[in-house]
Amino acid sequence: MADNLPLLMTRFKLSDPHEKNPAPATKLINNVSVTTSDVQIDPSRSLWFRLFTPSITHTNSDVLLPLIVYFHGGGFHSFGPDTKTFDDLCSHLATKVPAVIASINYRLTPEHKYPTQYEDGYDALKFIDTAFLPAYTDLSSCFIAGDSAGGNLAHHVTVRAVKNAEQFNKIRITGLVCLQPFFGGEERTESELRLPQVPMIDVARTDETWRKFLPEGADRDHPAVNVSGGGPNSELKNLEFPPTLVIVGGIDPLQDRGKRYAEWLKDCGKESELTMYPDAVHAFYAFPEVPEFDLLLHRLKDFVHKHVHPN
Repeated sequence: MADNLPLLMTRFKLSDPHEKNPAPATKLINNVSVTTSDVQIDPSRSLWFRLFTPSITHTNSDVLLPLIVYFHGGGFHSFGPDTKTFDDLCSHLATKVPAVIASINYRLTPEHKYPTQYEDGYDALKFIDTAFLPAYTDLSSCFIAGDSAGGNLAHHVTVRAVKNAEQFNKIRITGLVCLQPFFGGEERTESELRLPQVPMIDVARTDETWRKFLPEGADRDHPAVNVSGGGPNSELKNLEFPPTLVIVGGIDPLQDRGKRYAEWLKDCGKESELTMYPDAVHAFYAFPEVPEFDLLLHRLKDFVHKHVHPN
């Protein structure tokens, strides 16, 4: 990816990052079609999800597919499931795994600060637990996933869900995927100091993002931000927290945060796997033409198949 970085950045600057893909729609990806549709949860707060269903489900009526509940990135202030980047990513993921995917639209900053996004994410998960999904959807094999700010959101929603497992009738969380998760802290990490200004994200931008997200008077050591800052968490140790896959990039200033998170989970007695793509910038998954995009799809497929609940 590093060799193509100047060309990719030029293309990114010339494109519209807010370009949207409409739904309902059907796409053909590697000879597998995926259909999208939007499902309303609570229109009063613009809470809804985009459902991705791959056609491969119809080849064998006995086959159940895992469910991936996905939270998009964007610093808590931008984008949605209909944003082209995330619609394309979830479409590829749905056909590759294969899996049914529910990509969540949640309220954004600066109008809606912490903990609005976590509340929306958890409420969406509870709705999906009772929603009418395709009959071949296996809710007992539910994976929570997210990129960047969505990775942060995925972690916090998962913690709350496993703490309140009795509130769910069908959903059982069997895995968590944090793709370049957006965590932080007052003390700078080595990668933040080494990569203060790189493509896609920089330290000044992340600081401003946290200021818009956090309640008045809070700093970056707030528990929503600095998840692993207090050392092993006794509460998490006692939870049935799912196996977790953490993906980091070598040209991403957030990489050390992701590495610390993966190690912190192990220190808490939880299963975690860390995958690093040395030449990947933050949000490399916005560029399907780079080799890391296919590597990511294969890695997520392997993780899901490893932890899927046996039918």
